[in-house]
Amino acid sequence: METTLRGVGVSHGVAIGEVRHMGTAVLEPPAKQIPAEEAEREQGRARKAVEAVAADLMARGNLAGGEAQAVLEAQAMMAQDPELMADVDRRITVGSTAERAVYDAFAAYRALLSGAGEYLAGRVADLDDVRNRIVARLLGVPMPGVPDSDEPYVLIARDLAPADTALLDPTLVLGFVTEEGGPTSHSAILARALGVPAVVALPGAGELAEGTVIAVDGSTGEIFVEPNAQKKAALEASAAERKAALSAATGPGATSDGHKVPLLANVGGPADVPAAVEAGAEGVGLFRTEFLFLDDSKKAPSEEKQVEAYRQVLAAFPEGRVVVRVLDAGADKPLDFLTPADEPNPALGVRGLRTLLDHPEVLRTQLTALAKAAEGLPVYLEVMAPMVADRTDAKAFADACRTAGLQAKFGAMVEIPSAALRARSILQEVEFLSLGTNDLAQYTFAADRQVGAVSRLQDPWQPALLDLVALSAEAANAEGKSCGVCGEAASDPLLACVLTGLGVTSLSMGAASIPYVRATLAKYTLAQCERAAAAARAADTAEEARNAAQAVLSGE
Repeated sequence: METTLRGVGVSHGVAIGEVRHMGTAVLEPPAKQIPAEEAEREQGRARKAVEAVAADLMARGNLAGGEAQAVLEAQAMMAQDPELMADVDRRITVGSTAERAVYDAFAAYRALLSGAGEYLAGRVADLDDVRNRIVARLLGVPMPGVPDSDEPYVLIARDLAPADTALLDPTLVLGFVTEEGGPTSHSAILARALGVPAVVALPGAGELAEGTVIAVDGSTGEIFVEPNAQKKAALEASAAERKAALSAATGPGATSDGHKVPLLANVGGPADVPAAVEAGAEGVGLFRTEFLFLDDSKKAPSEEKQVEAYRQVLAAFPEGRVVVRVLDAGADKPLDFLTPADEPNPALGVRGLRTLLDHPEVLRTQLTALAKAAEGLPVYLEVMAPMVADRTDAKAFADACRTAGLQAKFGAMVEIPSAALRARSILQEVEFLSLGTNDLAQYTFAADRQVGAVSRLQDPWQPALLDLVALSAEAANAEGKSCGVCGEAASDPLLACVLTGLGVTSLSMGAASIPYVRATLAKYTLAQCERAAAAARAADTAEEARNAAQAVLSGE
């Protein structure tokens, strides 16, 4: 009999197929003692396994490219962490086998991260995956991961490691469902980049029996178990209708009455550019520069290397707008040469602009590289700082840009509630705002963006979050300046209409979402978007806000 479950839809589209479960995690190795004379051999085995896993993760990253590459390279560095390896060697010296030493050393590090109040939950999941891969290699058993199948299927997992998500074959994996994760987790972001329908934060997903037919609606978050023929037909018709609408909508983003809303792409590096161009992006609204710095956590990349990478992205958008976010290090993106190792609460510590102001030479080199990369190119370069808290931060960043001789617009990301509340003050120092709704939700609701248990509070439809967006947009309008959204909220077509109604001047998202947003915006007038925005803000919950906006736009 058909039943309906609901999680959090994070990647548009409909998938109908049989359930296949992710390979189970590696079993705990037995705790047996080895003679002292075997310690050196076991240490060698451990080192070889670690090097092989790190090389495999790097290779997967090179194949995947873009944001996936940055995530996988970070995992490779995690595998080779000197402190972890020293702990493994120590445990082998006192009698552990290589596999047991790896298992216990990673468990100790995992407990340390978990004890930090789950602020590093995303890194904990990545750490578990690295451990499982090393232990599997040492035990000589198959790697945990995506199941082998000749037929297309819907993948079910407790969570998906970046190494698995990055190389999913969309011709076989019709969609996926996870018990953990949230709308801004690594897996959700990579799913949108792949264009694979996905639902996360679905309690009990693992209890769906192998071979069960389910239908996954990545837009609504609904899962239909054993759907009847009528439901399948309705879902397939809806998917076909969406596809037709996407094909019909072309050109710059705009409402049906001609109000322009530039649709920009979020990119992690040169590898993401082709998909953005193909999707018709009008430029880049968020160029994450972290990928360059993850190659070597011990030192910053050279100015020459930065110039080369930045120029590849800038050259792809002649006459377009490219908004570059300077390095956002700290919290779940630590770098050895920048990030304090002993912060009790890294998400609330020295991260983003705070880190760069503590290391002005790193900021200066990056700004100089951006200036050189833009020389002679017909591109509108804009540069923004992450984690701006107040006018003092904004002034410090603008001063650094001017000192570096950067001929570009300077902006501030609104990711902290204080920045939204005092947006007009910040705009006395910078020329534009860009709302990072992922972190803004995290800090507004004290809800870690990687923790599925609090996904309700990460929902960008939360009225309190919409209030902060409205405050920022109103401040920018009063100052005659722009206010865009570059967080994942912009990738929801219905919410994109609401953001437009709140006064947001541009929307930036993963390339795969641009056609959906373009087609939806083109169906409604600016006045309809404004009425939908007012209805959403008048609601008390995220679900009520979504329903209220939908009712306005559907004419109910």
